[in-house]
Amino acid sequence: MTIDAPAGVVVTNSVAGNRDQSSYVDWPAIIAGIILASAISLVLISFGSAVGLNFLDFGYGDGPNPIFVGIAAATWFLWVQISSFMAGGYLTGRLRRRYFDANEDESDLRDGAHGLLVWAGAAILGTMIAVGGIGAAANAVGSAAATATTAASNVAEGAADAVDPNAYFVDTMFRSAQPAADSEVARGEASRIFAQAALGDGTVAEEDRTYLASVVAANTGLTPEEAQARVDQTIANVEAARQEALEAVRIARNTAIIGAFLLAASLLVSAIGAYWAAQKGGNHRDENTVFAGVFKRF
Repeated sequence: MTIDAPAGVVVTNSVAGNRDQSSYVDWPAIIAGIILASAISLVLISFGSAVGLNFLDFGYGDGPNPIFVGIAAATWFLWVQISSFMAGGYLTGRLRRRYFDANEDESDLRDGAHGLLVWAGAAILGTMIAVGGIGAAANAVGSAAATATTAASNVAEGAADAVDPNAYFVDTMFRSAQPAADSEVARGEASRIFAQAALGDGTVAEEDRTYLASVVAANTGLTPEEAQARVDQTIANVEAARQEALEAVRIARNTAIIGAFLLAASLLVSAIGAYWAAQKGGNHRDENTVFAGVFKRF
């Protein structure tokens, strides 16, 4: 549109009419950033996995310190996330088409918003890939479980008594002062006594201890004192194994909690990094910054 000024000067009012007025979001630039961030993450994670497996020396001496391995893995994972998201954000900020209808602060905000979209897209893509891998692993475990179930069907009849919740109480009705010297029956009854104790706090009742000692004496020829000592030692070993299992569960629970917090914190830091890198890429775009020492024509 032209306007005739009083002095005869023609003034042209240039309006950015070629721009799509529907949105300021530059999706091609965002997709490019997501692809770059995902590719860098894949490369660095593969490299870190190769280095980590190099530290595992199966069958020779003590393994690596799990605390050191955990710290190293967490540090590497944090670096991978931050660096990949920042690279994707920078590329998006550099490629984003700027519409000169806003001041510098608004332009920086739009660049940063594009970086956040790269962060969100790459995070969702990574989650989908991770869930797909977990699903494949679950299918493999399910197939293995089905095979194991088929194989176990041959001994299902014998196992039925072991899992019967009333088997222990039925055994108590038929206890006698002179247990039968039948090792198979004695083993099954002893297993049910320990299974019943495991349902509680792991403590074997005193009457069960006494009965187990009489069964052991009847089937091994040991004196009552020796049989009682053997029962006490077995109960102590079972309790030690139970405590080790509880400790392993506690460590796994704490590890899962720490891992969840680490993942959330790394995602938050990565979002900040992607936002800042996209703004920096936008500034370099506006200033026509060239890294001559790195990217140059050959």
